[in-house]
Amino acid sequence: MKLTRLLPAGFLAVAALAAAHAQAPPPPPQGSSVTVAAAATLRADRPGPVVNRNIYGHFAEHLGRGIYEGIWVGPASPIPNTRGIRNDVLAALKQLNIPVLRWPGGCFADEYHWKDGIGPREKRPSMINTHWGGVVEDNSFGTHEFMDLVEQLGTDAYITGNVGSGTPQEMMEWVEYLTSDAVSPMANLRRQNGREKAWRVPYFGLGNEPWGCGGNMRPEYYADEYRKYNTFIKNYDRARPIYRIAGGASDFNYAWTEVLMERVGRRMNAASLHYYTLPTGNWSKKGSATQFGEDQWFSTLSRTLKMDELITKHAAIMDKADPEKRIGLAIDEWGTWYDVEPGTQPGFLYQQSTMRDALVAALNFHIFHRHADRVVMTNIAQTINVLQAMILTDREKMLRTPTYWVYEMFKVHQGGTFLPVELQSPDYAFGAEKIPAVSASATRSADGKAVHLTFTNATPDRPIPISVTLAGIAPASASGRLLTASTMQTHNTFAVPDAVKPIPFDGVKLAGSTLSLTLPAKSVAAVELR
Repeated sequence: MKLTRLLPAGFLAVAALAAAHAQAPPPPPQGSSVTVAAAATLRADRPGPVVNRNIYGHFAEHLGRGIYEGIWVGPASPIPNTRGIRNDVLAALKQLNIPVLRWPGGCFADEYHWKDGIGPREKRPSMINTHWGGVVEDNSFGTHEFMDLVEQLGTDAYITGNVGSGTPQEMMEWVEYLTSDAVSPMANLRRQNGREKAWRVPYFGLGNEPWGCGGNMRPEYYADEYRKYNTFIKNYDRARPIYRIAGGASDFNYAWTEVLMERVGRRMNAASLHYYTLPTGNWSKKGSATQFGEDQWFSTLSRTLKMDELITKHAAIMDKADPEKRIGLAIDEWGTWYDVEPGTQPGFLYQQSTMRDALVAALNFHIFHRHADRVVMTNIAQTINVLQAMILTDREKMLRTPTYWVYEMFKVHQGGTFLPVELQSPDYAFGAEKIPAVSASATRSADGKAVHLTFTNATPDRPIPISVTLAGIAPASASGRLLTASTMQTHNTFAVPDAVKPIPFDGVKLAGSTLSLTLPAKSVAAVELR
């Protein structure tokens, strides 16, 4: 079978694969150890759009131990910290080259009143976090602390404003407080609180999930609210105007996108999209993060591939009103969502991350790359101790999850030029369903000196050889790294923090214009060509 091209909107489309199956050898039966090879052509001679580095963005909400303990321990903590931000977490996150960080929510954003989080910490009022566990939020981590975190990380701030329970004046004053160097009430208040120079806030979201926890609005109502609130977000740095992100659709709600494009249009720079991967598809019983069989391994990977359909259909709606693709799609919440770990607070959304989550992250990145003409940002939920986290902590202890290592391996794609990969993959079948066993993506580095390919093998028990024909590139060397595990359920624990960690991939071979390798079962691989 042969796919003649790989369009940004076509991640191994099921229809294309079905048509190709007629010419392909039949897949091995489920549970078979028979090996079927994959083949690909890397089209370095047909470069596509630049992969926006913000596709590798993150999200930190006031939820569970995401902020408190995860990032913020306070200056008096025995855990080593810099102005209250724990040093071990900061060092680990720096290794990911995080391009953008979203804060303070999430659902929390539309109950958050920013003035409660400035000034002397001992004088800040407390509140109840009604969304996440009903715990007391003491507001010790607020605007100054978040912007300090952003500066220590060397990343960009993406702040979500309160449309649900706030006012246009409140949002207007927050933008002034953050970004104005004028002699004005809010800029002077910032100076009074210890910050002379205005901060740079490149990205600002106007509410979160307005269709749900952000106000249960109809799209027409939210569109009008957006237009009103947006009027009062001022560009104090006219050379670098704020990039405005509208509260977009939940997964398959295409009508929401239609209304936003019609009624908001170019008043927004991007619209958001939220989609979570649940093994069962049932919010009441989502499935365990660590106790699962091949049925939920397969269902999780199959459901996460729906991201391609979602982007394709939302982008098609956007294309009708915006064929020049001036309005971006920001998938600012995505990732796996399981039942919480037994014995933990249900409202804290604490879950482990296994080799399955590593595959989910890699598969989604490959999808995002292929839609780089429209996808301008994504923010996984969430950075630390919440949902599909990069890092887990237990008081002074810290570990990196398998998802962390995918981000670390894939950071080479940030800002690279998308290169199509024409892929012929065997099927991974389970019962009556099937998905591609292999996925692949490639980019040319911004300096033009290297090409990076990443691969996944979704099968839990079958190594797959792959041969890649290189078109438009004649590299002199190839090297690789590999992430895999002994079982589907393998994860890092505080007792064994490196059970899943990248290793050198010695099986990468380059012979003329052909690259060959064998992907181990349940693996993610990264190859660099120079």
